[in-house]
Order: sequence, then C-alpha cells, then structure tokens
Amino acid sequence: MTQANAVIEHLGAEYFSDPYSVHARLRERHPVASVIMPGGAPVWLVTGYAQARAALADPRLLKLPKGWRPEPGSVEAALELHMLNSDPPDHERLRKLVNKAFTARRVAQLRPRIAAITAGLLDDMSTRQEVDLLPAFAFPLPVTVICELLGVPVTDRDQFRAWSATIVSESVSPEVAQDHVTAMIGYFRNLFAARRREPADDLLSALISARDDTDRLSEDELLSMAWLLLVAGHETTVNLIAGGVLALLLNPGELARLRADPALLGNAVEEMLRYVSPVNDATFRFTGEPVEIDGTRIGPGEVVLVSLSGANRDPSRYAHPEGLDVGRDSGGHLAFGHGIHYCVGAPLARLEAEIAFGMLLERFGSLTLAVPPEELRWRPSSLIHGLESLPVRLVPVPGGPGGAGGGPGPR
Repeated sequence: MTQANAVIEHLGAEYFSDPYSVHARLRERHPVASVIMPGGAPVWLVTGYAQARAALADPRLLKLPKGWRPEPGSVEAALELHMLNSDPPDHERLRKLVNKAFTARRVAQLRPRIAAITAGLLDDMSTRQEVDLLPAFAFPLPVTVICELLGVPVTDRDQFRAWSATIVSESVSPEVAQDHVTAMIGYFRNLFAARRREPADDLLSALISARDDTDRLSEDELLSMAWLLLVAGHETTVNLIAGGVLALLLNPGELARLRADPALLGNAVEEMLRYVSPVNDATFRFTGEPVEIDGTRIGPGEVVLVSLSGANRDPSRYAHPEGLDVGRDSGGHLAFGHGIHYCVGAPLARLEAEIAFGMLLERFGSLTLAVPPEELRWRPSSLIHGLESLPVRLVPVPGGPGGAGGGPGPR
C-alpha cells in the first residue's frame, strides 16, 4: 500500500480539449493520481476502469463532505441539495421521487414525441446547406424533451443554456456566476408559485406535490432537484449528439458502416457513449475516512474525482480503446456512472440519441465538417466534454423529406 502525496501533474487547458490524452498519460503512471485541476482544485483523479468502477460504488466516498450542510435558503443549498449530491438515506428518498418518470416503459412512450421533435428540427435544417449542429439540432432536441417532461416553458430554453454553461464552466467570472445563479433561483421560485396555483400533469408539479403534501422535500431540495433535472436532462445528450456526429465524421469508415447497416444503431450509440464520454469526470466525492484505491491510501477529507472518460478508454477493459468501432461490444462502459448514482435518465438519453442519429443519417445522404477539425473549440469544463459549435454541410437524401418529393416519415 502506498500513499502518493506528491502532485503528479498540474492540468491545464489541454484537459478541456483533449482529456483522453491526459488520462492515458496519467493512467500509465498510476490510475489513482494526485493532480491539480485546471481550476486549481487538488484532487485524486481516478483514470483506470477497475479503479473507477470500484470508487463509484464505494460507500466511503461521500457526495457531501462529512459534517457539512449548506445554510438553508443559501445559494449553496439551492444548487447542492439534489439526489446527485446526496448520500443515503437522503439519496433514496430523493431518487424515488423521479424514478417513475424515467423507467424504460415510460421513456418508450415518449418515442413518437421525440421523433416528431427531431423531424421538425431536420425539416428546418434541410432548407440550409450549412448549419451549426449544436443550436440547430443537438441542443434543442433534448432540451425540448426535458422541458416538456418537467413542465418548464420551452421558450426559455436559451436562458437555460446560458445558466447551464455557467454552472459547468471553469472560466466564467465570479460576478457572472453569481448573477446567473441568482437569476436561476428567482426563475424557479416564480415557476413553483405558478405551478402551486395551477398544477399540471408534469414532473415539476409532482415534485411540488411531494414537497407540499407529504413534506418529503424541503424548499431547497425542490429547487436543487428541478435545476439538476433540467441541466442533467439535456447536457449529456447535447454533448453525446454533437460529439458522436464529430466522431463519425472523423471516422468515415465507421460512418459508412453505420449507414450500410442501420441495425447497428443501438450498438453504435453505446460505442459513442464509451468513446465520447459526454460527462468527462463524475462530480466530486469526498473521503469520510481513510480509503485505499488500487493500493493507494487516501486520507479523510480528500477530494476524489472519478474520470468516466478515462475509464472508458482503459486498454485493460477495451481493446484498441482510442478507435471508434460501431460494432464493438461496449457493454459495461461508465458513461452513465455506476452504483447508486447511476444516471436515472440513461434510458431517455439512449432513446434520444438513437432517434437523433438514425433520423439524421436517414435524412441527409452527405454530412461533412464545414471547418477543419483543428478549428473546433471545446467548452472550458472538466465536468463535461462538449463542443462550443459544430458547423456541418448537409445534402438531403434525394426524394426524401428534405429533397424532391416525399419520403419515409419518423421511425
């Protein structure tokens, strides 16, 4: 057993654009390494697959520092008291409130609506020869779905995008962050008041009912849960769609293979989850007591960051992990986490991605990058790995919905 006290590396801006190379370099030296993150936080970064899977399921790694609780009514309470940042028994109580909305059966019922939203976006795109796929498709699809599920006005989606970008960014000023968080809190408080006056058949009304009728949610927990569901409900899929399309464009052989065999679509989505890993690192965990991970002893009160993308490209788990292979068995990937905090929205993200990729490739016979790959820019975040824009050129399938004459409708 060892305790590596020395910081192995100070991570810089390279970590935003190419975390995979950083993880490979660290994993080769030690899959559990003491590093300084780009924002200046000292953490233990776990990059090995076996080590990450074990850490994600280790009850000694807490989501809130031991003994810490935010002041009721504070900004911290508004952001932190959701199920992803909670430990048992609070975690089970909070997660139970949303589990029913994201079962495989309930999500499957959303297929026609998701396909209709997708078709509408593709109709708009088909009138142009070049689009930025992020604002045209990758963002509006999942944010519209989660807004409708929650009962949040879709017309406010651009505001949600700005708030979400601020929360995950490591480059915004404290003043901007404070302004955006304050605006977000005020927005949701007004929305809660409106839903209390006029409840609807949506998840937000159900959460408010749980708060008001059975007192299972505090007001801070209600605010935190609504914010988490809105952000987590679209961020993963936005970055999966954009990152997955980019991966296919940079691997034309795999793109052609998927076009030739649409039966590979479900498998391809799993491979893109592994390969892209839209959530780069899981959220912080804290050692409540001394913990040993892969022979490295970590003392109490330390921060542990589990790299999902590092684990998903560990060669000890996946052969040739740096290559995209839409026929690969990517089972066991950690893109949605592992253990009690496994992403409750995974079935929804999978369905959205399957429909998005399937209909996009069906509608457009040619899809190419409109800029050199080196000109693409990545968002300044360690939490997510997402593009700032993705300009593409489009050529509709002749005779399809975007070409001359009619064609097949949404699947």
